[in-house]
Amino acid sequence: MTREVAVEHTPPAGTVRVRFIGNATLLIRYGSLTLLTDPNFLHRRQLAHLGYGLVSRRLTEPAVDVTGLPHADLDAVVLSHLHGDHFDRVARRHLDRGLPILTTPHASRVLQGLFGFHRAVGLRTWQSHTLLRGASLVRVTALPGRHAPGPARRLLPPVMGSLLEFGDRSGRIRLVMYLSGDTVMFDGLRDIARRCPDIHLAVLHLGGTTLPGGLVVTMDAGQGADLLDVIHPHRALPVHYDDYGVFRSPLSDFLAEAARRGHGGRILRCRPGERVTVGGDTRR
Repeated sequence: MTREVAVEHTPPAGTVRVRFIGNATLLIRYGSLTLLTDPNFLHRRQLAHLGYGLVSRRLTEPAVDVTGLPHADLDAVVLSHLHGDHFDRVARRHLDRGLPILTTPHASRVLQGLFGFHRAVGLRTWQSHTLLRGASLVRVTALPGRHAPGPARRLLPPVMGSLLEFGDRSGRIRLVMYLSGDTVMFDGLRDIARRCPDIHLAVLHLGGTTLPGGLVVTMDAGQGADLLDVIHPHRALPVHYDDYGVFRSPLSDFLAEAARRGHGGRILRCRPGERVTVGGDTRR
C-alpha cells in the first residue's frame, strides 16, 4: 500500500492552511510554523481504547500515515485530551519524544511519566503557551471543554478546547483559530464568545459520540449548531464525525441543521486529505 507524504508548503502571508487527515487530526501551517492536532493514525478495523475496557473500531483510513508526516517541520502537537482516538499507540511509537505537546495537566502528567514525552506542557483553562519559529508566532490558550454532562464527566479524561492566535514576533495577531476539543455544550463555552469575539476559523468536534447506556459525550448536530449560535465564527470546519463506531450523529445532520439556522455560509467542506486556507481578513 502506497503511503502519501504530507508535503506542506508555506501558505500565503496572513493565512492558515489546514490539512484534514481524519478524525480530529489536522496539520496546521501558518508562516514557518507547523502544528499537529490530536494525532490518530490507527488504520481501519483497528481498535481505539477509550478507558474502562471500552473500545471502538476505526471505520476509516487516515489520509496520511504517521510515517508520512513532515516530522522535521513539526513545532508542536495540540492535544485536546488523552483518549485512544486522539493520541493513539501509533503516535506514541512514532512521534519524537522531544516534541512539545500542549495539552491538559492530566494528559501532560501521563505523557511525561508513562510515555517519555518530556516536553508535554499542561495548560490550565485560560493559560497560554507561545511558540516561535522564524518570524512566525502562535499563542495557544487552553479553553473550557467538558467531555460529558453532569457527574458523568468524572468518568472521562479532562478535555480542553484551544485558541490559536497566529501572528509575528512583534505580538501582532493576524488570525484566530478555535479548536473545540471533545466537548458537549455547557455554559462555560459562552465564556469563549465573551472573551474571544472574533474567531476566523472554528474547528468543531462533532459525531455525537454515544457510550453504552446512551450517554452522549461529544457534540451532535444540534449541539454543534448551538455552538455556532454562541460563538459566530467567520468560518467553521466540522471534524470528528464518521471515523468510529461510537459516532452516531452523521455530518449530513449537522450540515442540515447549520443551514436551517442560517450558518450554511460559514461551513467549510474538507474531506480527509484535502486542505483549506483561511485568511485573517475573512468576513462573516
